[in-house]
Amino acid sequence: MESLSSILPIIIYVLLIIFLTIAIIIGIKVVFMLDKVNVLVDDVTTKVKTLDRIFKVIDIASDKVTAIGESILAYTTKLFGKVFRKKMKDMEDDEDE
Repeated sequence: MESLSSILPIIIYVLLIIFLTIAIIIGIKVVFMLDKVNVLVDDVTTKVKTLDRIFKVIDIASDKVTAIGESILAYTTKLFGKVFRKKMKDMEDDEDE
């Protein structure tokens, strides 16, 4: 029993030293990995900022196309409205006679 009480703390200390060593190694690897991830995120951010210009140009172009389409649609609607109003007036005039 005495030998077990003297050996058990030594085993626990050795296991704690091994655990702390592994934890320190993993911590160092995580720090290096985070540095690499930070560089990667900075690179992606830079590339996305360059793409923002392209998306702005596409947005402006689509707004212009939409505005042109809406004006054509408004003109066509106005034209059909005039034609149908004339037909309705002609039909009312024919009914009155």
